[in-house]
Amino acid sequence: MSIEAARNYLHQWGRDKDIIELEASTATVSEAAEALKVVPARIAKSISLKQGDKAVVAVIAGDMKLDNRKYKERFGIKAKMLTPEEALHSTGHGAGGICPFGLPTGVEVYLDVSLQRFDTVFPACGSGNSAIELSPDELNTYSRNKAWVDLCKPVAEP
Repeated sequence: MSIEAARNYLHQWGRDKDIIELEASTATVSEAAEALKVVPARIAKSISLKQGDKAVVAVIAGDMKLDNRKYKERFGIKAKMLTPEEALHSTGHGAGGICPFGLPTGVEVYLDVSLQRFDTVFPACGSGNSAIELSPDELNTYSRNKAWVDLCKPVAEP
């Protein structure tokens, strides 16, 4: 997938024209927050993980990180991130542009409850310089979220 694939996917909701393409990189939380002029917490970062022989995408607030204990309690396995090559192969999106839109069949999306505290958040749209502003409810619908989960802890937590 690419930004065009994300655009094609979001077209079914009439949101393809709402994708923000920037000159600056949005590949990291800090870069995206700076480019979009929002607090880092509102960046909805997509993390691609391996669950056995399948991939899943967890979308979490930019000021959070995966809590391995919570992940293992929820899924029964240790959290293991996909390599950039595995992520591209499994999700169709490259590192910095991984998003929950238009994923291949079988790739499940889980949204973290940390996103629900905001009116809107900014997930990527298939490239390292794109995003879209969505409410958590819209993100839930457009990502075909499997479940709201509690997988994270604040980045600043020891």
